[in-house]
Amino acid sequence: MDYKTDIDKLRHSCSHVMAQAVKKLWPEAKAAIGPAIETGFYYDFEKEEPFTNKDLKAIEKEMRKIISKGHSITQVFMPRQEAINFFKKTEDDYKLELIEGILDEQISIYKTGEEFFDLCKGPHVESVSEIKVFKLLSVAGAYWRGDEKNKMLQRIYGTCFASDEELKADLKMREEAEKRDHRKLGTQLDLFHIYHEDAGAGLVFYHPSGALLRKIIEDYTKEKHLNSGYEMVMTPNILKGKLWDKSGHSDFYRENMYYFDVDQEEYAVKPMNCPGHMLIYKAHLHSYRELPIRFFELGTVYRQEKAGVLHGLLRVRGFTQDDAHIFCTPEQLKDEIKSGLDFVFSTMEDFGFESWDIEVSTKPEKHIGADENWQNATDTLEGALKEKDIDYQINEGDGAFYGPKIDIKLKDAIGRSWQCATIQCDFSLPERFDLTYVNEEGQAVRPIMIHRAVFGSVERFIGTLIEHYAGAFPLWLAPVQVAVIPIKDENQEFANQVKDNLQKNGIRVIIDARNESLGKRIREGAVKKIPYLLVIGDKEVETQQVAVRKRIVGDQGGLTVEAFLKQLQQEIETKTLN
Repeated sequence: MDYKTDIDKLRHSCSHVMAQAVKKLWPEAKAAIGPAIETGFYYDFEKEEPFTNKDLKAIEKEMRKIISKGHSITQVFMPRQEAINFFKKTEDDYKLELIEGILDEQISIYKTGEEFFDLCKGPHVESVSEIKVFKLLSVAGAYWRGDEKNKMLQRIYGTCFASDEELKADLKMREEAEKRDHRKLGTQLDLFHIYHEDAGAGLVFYHPSGALLRKIIEDYTKEKHLNSGYEMVMTPNILKGKLWDKSGHSDFYRENMYYFDVDQEEYAVKPMNCPGHMLIYKAHLHSYRELPIRFFELGTVYRQEKAGVLHGLLRVRGFTQDDAHIFCTPEQLKDEIKSGLDFVFSTMEDFGFESWDIEVSTKPEKHIGADENWQNATDTLEGALKEKDIDYQINEGDGAFYGPKIDIKLKDAIGRSWQCATIQCDFSLPERFDLTYVNEEGQAVRPIMIHRAVFGSVERFIGTLIEHYAGAFPLWLAPVQVAVIPIKDENQEFANQVKDNLQKNGIRVIIDARNESLGKRIREGAVKKIPYLLVIGDKEVETQQVAVRKRIVGDQGGLTVEAFLKQLQQEIETKTLN
């Protein structure tokens, strides 16, 4: 048994004990579901009054009482009708609804001693006495079964570990994560906001600094793609519904798409860029000599995400994908995958990420294409990773509906994983769109298509960067790189000269000449996490220098503008990290 399996059992068992405690304290509360999750566990409840922080403490106290009894946690099976009668008697409406979706005639139930019964497949630890280190963390709203049409329940989050040391480390990480929350920093740094009532949920409005940060990121990736043999393309944001029928999205993705009628014909806002790229490929006859053909687009897409899962920049309804599609021969496939991996790794290193986890996601239950092609595609992805001596895990059944994929999960500064880059191998869509090239024998044959994104979505990547750096971006990424602060009006002329000199050399610079104290302006520059502050007083005017304050480091003394500019340019060119 591995650590993850053991800790999941512990957390799942802890969620049951929490539900038992809630039912003990509030018998009228109705329990829904309570799984283990990557960060701990949760349980959803229907209860008229909201849970408070004081309630969480009371629940923890009751949980310790339950654990002290040392009851065993055992699995029993009830015939379907007996289980229905049991939960009718206890008025557990949510359990009854769950039973409706279970096909088994014998229903799995776990009981704690003889006091608490819960509909559950398990697994669990053998006794509550194994649960020693836990903490309840927060309460949030959650729609039953994640559907906003259903009743809003109260979700209590908690975490559980095998040792006090692990819990303390986790709580410290959570505290640090709270400081790095990109939603709070987005407001503090005036980067973006997301309207709800006036403009719709999950739609991002970039403020000047946020739009500038986005431009820096987009300019970087455009240049890198062009230098790596990719061709830029652009595709429409709306396309006829029958195109999405052909691609398979209508069958496999319709619930996440926005459809509407134009001139009595169905259209859809694109949720993905791939069909458009295939139409561009199909616009010309291609020879094997042209392949691989690599298209790249920063394409904005829209997906109908449920309101309950929207989360800042990390899960939105409108976002931009850095989407590449590579059309190649079977002989070129593995090398293109390896090249794609190198592209991703070098990009992530430039942005300051030093480690990541790799997963190969295989054929899902709902899919298109022949099993033989799926196996070939999966083998090729794994083969590319093995040839590059890259460790990976298998994520069974989580591939795209048209092909398996490599997912690259970044590790940030405090060890959290973020899903960003993906490389997907697709034999199916070229078949559906009848894509061909002329081979050496003059025959029309199918290309293979690779779907490849490095950021995944620009929005999510920006959110990841904000949290990775806690908003304190390295100089080359910072929307404002330098703030010039004249101490008094008489210093303004030289301050303007300094600003103009830096600006004409490509430095992003502002002047803060507000009628505020020097100390306040320096403090606010620090709050905005501007990498360099240049203070200019009478001494600096006289010596034609600037007093340099570097973020975190502090005073660096006086420098000529030329010397300071040289320092900046070196730091930008080498993409020096914090």
